[in-house]
Amino acid sequence: MWEKLILQAFVSLLPVFLYQLWMYRLNQGRSSIPFFTIAYGASLAACVLLTETTRFGFDLNLWYIPFLMGSLYGGVPGLATMSTIYAALRLPQLDDGGETLGFVLFLLIAVPVLLLTIRPFQLARLKEKYKILLLLLTVGGAYHAFLYAGYIRQFEPDRLASAAGDIAVIAFISYIAVSLTLYTIHQVIQHYQLQHQLRRMSSNYTNEVHKLQQFIDQMAMGTMGTVLVDADGRISHLNDAAIRLSGQALKGRSKLEFAGMPYERFFRSQEPFKQLFDEAMKGSMSPSTILVEGERSYLTTAFPIRNLQAGIVTGAAMVVQDVTELTQLRDELGRMERLSLVGQMAASITHEIRNPMAVIRGFVQLMRERSPDSQQEYFRIVIDELDRANAIINDFLSLAQNRVISKEQGSLHDIVQELLPLLWADANLRGQSIELSLADEIPTLELNGKEIKQLVLNLARNGMEAMGEKGVLRIATRFSGSAVELSVEDDGEGIPPDKLARLFEPFYTTKARGTGLGLPLCLSIAERHNGRIDVDSEPGRGTVFKVVFDSPVRDGLRLRGPDAG
Repeated sequence: MWEKLILQAFVSLLPVFLYQLWMYRLNQGRSSIPFFTIAYGASLAACVLLTETTRFGFDLNLWYIPFLMGSLYGGVPGLATMSTIYAALRLPQLDDGGETLGFVLFLLIAVPVLLLTIRPFQLARLKEKYKILLLLLTVGGAYHAFLYAGYIRQFEPDRLASAAGDIAVIAFISYIAVSLTLYTIHQVIQHYQLQHQLRRMSSNYTNEVHKLQQFIDQMAMGTMGTVLVDADGRISHLNDAAIRLSGQALKGRSKLEFAGMPYERFFRSQEPFKQLFDEAMKGSMSPSTILVEGERSYLTTAFPIRNLQAGIVTGAAMVVQDVTELTQLRDELGRMERLSLVGQMAASITHEIRNPMAVIRGFVQLMRERSPDSQQEYFRIVIDELDRANAIINDFLSLAQNRVISKEQGSLHDIVQELLPLLWADANLRGQSIELSLADEIPTLELNGKEIKQLVLNLARNGMEAMGEKGVLRIATRFSGSAVELSVEDDGEGIPPDKLARLFEPFYTTKARGTGLGLPLCLSIAERHNGRIDVDSEPGRGTVFKVVFDSPVRDGLRLRGPDAG
């Protein structure tokens, strides 16, 4: 008898061991209800088939353990499955009316009680689950003990004392099996929950690390170097900008190669950076400092990273930004402000010079009229030079004055067409020709006609002066959909690259008798019309000046063709 009861106890515990495999290896994260329903259903069937029947026909088994555990952990589906399996296997074994009545009373009482107990049991803590299970097991065991005692009293009354011992042993086995099952399932579930929480925290940590690395990589669009080190002074995060600023060779190397490298080695050629990290690792936060190394300037900030709870330094971080261009722009802005002040003073002075020059020119003309013919050439030279000086003053004043000009809707084609006779006259005197290629349609622009004429005239005459005889000056317009482009192309000798960069500097000229004010004046006019000037030139292949006017096309914007009036 006891061999089969022990075997039934083992069978009732078998689903618990399989449950560990289910949770850890096969089916992590899924519902456990199907497993408990199937596993305890099989265990229940095995216990019923291993039933030990006494001489007087009473069945001894532990089928109620899998029935109870499968119902409580399998929920309503588990209870329905356990009831069905038990009924299907038990009905053929019923021998008399007493057994049939006991079977029916069990189902009528146990099923509703378990149905009401499932939800509270699944929501209860471990201690409460123990109480619920022990209560159900005690009630069920008392019922079966009562039946067993009744059979013993009827058929073997002399064994009543030993039957009490059998009942106690069976109850002990039942309590041990149920307690072990409950504790093991609880531990498996708790371990799985801890694993799930650990995976979630690990995933969150990995995501945060990736976010931090992406933030570091994209900081200031890659122009700001960022380096983070741990408590041992080894690099944990950095971006490409930091690698470039450190002097390390980046080509063909991954950032992972620098992970774990001591910052002393990483900044081996930048002693100031090492010193800032040394101070940060000691807990000192350095203010933003500009470090100058050679021709480069760096804005640096280093600070410690602390464990706020423990109050200890767990690492350090440094942010390095190359501000060389910003420093140069600041210096250039200061220079431009000084030049603007000088320009305003010079403009005021030159304005006063024009009046005596006009008087001098008038008296020279008067002297010319009263002088003999042999001296006329001298007076002509003096008057030409006075006119040239006056033209220089006019250009200088136009460049120095930052005035607001009046504009009105107009067509660039109309201005080019008006200047064409004058340009042809200049070209004929030089033995040159002009090719005109205007777009079919361009939008009207907000223009100051006088300034645009001066712009076109200056660019055209510059191109003519750059060419020899037989040269061809090409003037063209184009509309790209968002901008109007005017190009003036010559086939002269071109401009060397070293001179091309300084082309629009005031007073810089490549001509023997140039003033260096023509192209700066053109650029000033273009900028006042929301435009820019691009230059494309190669020595020996000529030069192309492209004036680009921004012109967003709006509904109803009037388009002008080359022949529009």
